[in-house]
Amino acid sequence: MNNLLTAFWIENLKVRKSKMIWVTLAAFTVAPLMGGFFMFILKNPGLAERSGLVGDKAQILGEANWPAYFSMLAQIIAVGGILVFGFVTSWVFGRESTDRTLKDLLALPYRRTTIAAAKFLTVFFTTLLLSVHVTVLGILIGFFIGLPGWSASGLIDGLILLLVTTLLTIALSTPAAFVACWGKGYLAPLGFVIFMVVVAQVVAAIGYGQYFPWAVPALFSGIAGDEPTLPWSSLLLVLVTSLAGVGAAFSWWLWADHQ
Repeated sequence: MNNLLTAFWIENLKVRKSKMIWVTLAAFTVAPLMGGFFMFILKNPGLAERSGLVGDKAQILGEANWPAYFSMLAQIIAVGGILVFGFVTSWVFGRESTDRTLKDLLALPYRRTTIAAAKFLTVFFTTLLLSVHVTVLGILIGFFIGLPGWSASGLIDGLILLLVTTLLTIALSTPAAFVACWGKGYLAPLGFVIFMVVVAQVVAAIGYGQYFPWAVPALFSGIAGDEPTLPWSSLLLVLVTSLAGVGAAFSWWLWADHQ
């Protein structure tokens, strides 16, 4: 356990000292700002039209209230999170191969499984904190623009929606970890993540999103305009995909020929 905590601390130190986390944080910060801007326009369509923020003939659909805003934040995490979390995972698992420092990491007196577990823990806590950042910033923006419909029960429901969406999205980052190990760098996992996002859009558009893991978080967040309810089989599919990614990554660390 002490070795795992030490390895986890080292991996977190790498993240904190890197430019990657700050670039990722800045990119993810734009999302709630845009969501708040959209809600402001919905709340004040006349003011937005007079000030030139939208055209005279623009049609803006939706409601400006807290439940709709929480759903929008969940959709931001579900869609943008697959890309952002995939980028974080690609960096954490592909950095040593790209920088040619993997041999130095393997020379440490730790089990390979300990190093892999520390990397997964680092990805989990880093991406979770990114989601917390989006949630807190989004709530502050919602208060700033004066969204109606605030209630304690609505807050709890919104936070549960955001938490479950976040966990589903984080779970789908584990296959990218294996691709980063197998591809020995950043490009392969980034391409994999982008491909899965594109396929998820297509599969969801034809009505089979609940059978494709990478489409499940977005559907759960209510991106299709429905209530965030999915069959247990869809959630189980995400879990199986996540465990498969973890198992494949651990297998690579244990048995791959590291040179």
